[in-house]
Amino acid sequence: MSALLSIENLTVRLPAGADRAYAMRNVSIDVHAGEIVCVVGESGSGKSMTANALMRLLPPGVAFESGRILFEGRDLTQIGDAQMRRLRGEDLAMIFQEPMTALNPLLRIGDQIGEMFRIHTSMGADEIAARTLDLLGEVHIPDPERAAKAYPHELSGGQRQRAMIAMALALDPKVLIADEPTTALDVTTQAQILRLIREMQARKGTAVLFITHDFGVVAEIADRVVVMQHGEVVEQGAPGQVLRAPRHPYTRQLIDAVPALTPPPPRPLAQETILDLQDVSKTYRGRGLFGRGRVVHAVKDVTLRLPKGATLGVVGESGSGKSTLARCIVRLIEPDSGVVRVHGEDMAHLSARQLRARADRVQMVFQDPFASLNPRRTAGEAVAMGLLARGTPRGQALARARELFGLVGLDPAAIDRHPHEFSGGQRQRIGLARALAMEPDVLIADEPVSALDVSVQAQVLRLLDDLRARLGLSIVFITHDLRVAAQVCDLVAVMKDGEVVESGTVAQVFGERRHPYTRDLLAAIPGQDFDRAAKG
Repeated sequence: MSALLSIENLTVRLPAGADRAYAMRNVSIDVHAGEIVCVVGESGSGKSMTANALMRLLPPGVAFESGRILFEGRDLTQIGDAQMRRLRGEDLAMIFQEPMTALNPLLRIGDQIGEMFRIHTSMGADEIAARTLDLLGEVHIPDPERAAKAYPHELSGGQRQRAMIAMALALDPKVLIADEPTTALDVTTQAQILRLIREMQARKGTAVLFITHDFGVVAEIADRVVVMQHGEVVEQGAPGQVLRAPRHPYTRQLIDAVPALTPPPPRPLAQETILDLQDVSKTYRGRGLFGRGRVVHAVKDVTLRLPKGATLGVVGESGSGKSTLARCIVRLIEPDSGVVRVHGEDMAHLSARQLRARADRVQMVFQDPFASLNPRRTAGEAVAMGLLARGTPRGQALARARELFGLVGLDPAAIDRHPHEFSGGQRQRIGLARALAMEPDVLIADEPVSALDVSVQAQVLRLLDDLRARLGLSIVFITHDLRVAAQVCDLVAVMKDGEVVESGTVAQVFGERRHPYTRDLLAAIPGQDFDRAAKG
């Protein structure tokens, strides 16, 4: 059977001055109707460029050089812009990686989905409104009528991703391109999105090209796997062959970097407590998602203990209270009640001046390093900022920034570069260096590897563990990735609706699974059969 979509020896040239000559080189991929083809690889491998090339959404200066993209006999590299615009949405649709960026913040969700029908069909307003609600229901968004009236910021990450899927599927496209649609989503939301895509694909016979760096996702949904490195296809085949008997060293390297669910042997923990949380609570009141008077118990009576030199993982879905708890600990958010003791001193009731004087107690690494770094400041200035604020001479502070760059595995000469000149993994290392500049006793790491490739993630996790051992750091590690938690944490606390429902050593919590919510989280991890086969 001939492929519905064929990429044949496609080469895409990058502009002069890029880090390599080609974004893609001699790439060939076939996608058949009713088939899910997963394209995997690290950042810079060319997988997202493949998606953009298929949709003719190449950045300025990037151009087709040779090869073809055949869709139903038409070469998409040669057709006119008007014809390509008709194909987008009607026959070819795309789910983008970051829905908050892809959705218009000024338009309601229903209007954005309805735009697909207004542009491509002759449907009337009432019919469009009804079809929009049907689509929101099909992607399992609760209360479609309210969701249609909401703006993107009023929906959760998972709901925004569902809205993007509804928009992509509005006109029953023949080919769906999904570019990292589950990156940074918690495991239960991720599982729901994967089930939804598989369900839609099976029901409508859609051909799906699924871009991802998550091998658990690949094991869960792929009919065929394509591995890309430096813009070239290095291996492709059935999931069983690629995942369990990879031929190319790069494929083996990626698979080896996937964290196992089985935790390593436990380390002895110190008796001394460095961070002690007692009955910490935070409640939000005011305008809710779609109306007034909403009360959210973001953190409710949380009591946890972190031994000196240990790593405490806090896991749970989006909205469980993990990040709010982290911000309460560092006082970016004021807790309503409770005690946050570091070295026996209650940080929850210190004045702003007292907190500044104790900045060496607790520091934080944020989830999105690009958003947390000032784009106008050099990386060296970002790292030295805390030292400068405490009166350290500028030359001495920048010299310390160079030392910290070396400590976290960056070139010390790069301190004069700006954040946009670094990769995602490098920016995360800059955020880590900035936190370490104050020589904290406790490091709060809020989803520090959630959006990183598996190999870069493995590097950052090894770095954190090395720094913990060398510097005597105690770490609170916020994550929704239970594989990561299993490998880096000594203790783990499971949060749901602001409360800790289960806590203990990683082996206890993951092994005994006493609470139903813990069992649900662990059951939702994609590709567990692959994990058992690959990791033994």
